Amino acid sequence: MADEEWNGDAVRGWLERRIAASQTDQVRAERAGRDYEDDYDKAAAEEWVCRQAWRHPSTGDQAEFGKYLKSVLDRDEYSRTGVYSERRFEREVKTCLRKLMKMAKANEGFANTSHFQKG
Repeated sequence: MADEEWNGDAVRGWLERRIAASQTDQVRAERAGRDYEDDYDKAAAEEWVCRQAWRHPSTGDQAEFGKYLKSVLDRDEYSRTGVYSERRFEREVKTCLRKLMKMAKANEGFANTSHFQKG
């Protein structure tokens, strides 16, 4: 996809799939118990980031989408109820935002709709 034009519909589709995958991962981690709280927070962070990006109208424009993601990364704090560790959640949000920013800048990775993703 790197040599192709920006496809906002593909980006939105990827974000929707990541939201669904992260929700599944949260359920799996919650059922697995206390030893999987890290996994729950990581999946919750991914869902939060993807849901914020999916809702934002900038997905149709590569440059605007990158600016939006940067503005979210520049926030001082992120919150979501139900996470086990706010600090871990915030760290994972930033990691997920950086990954998404890198993907948006390079315009690649949005075709990978598998549940498990590298990086």
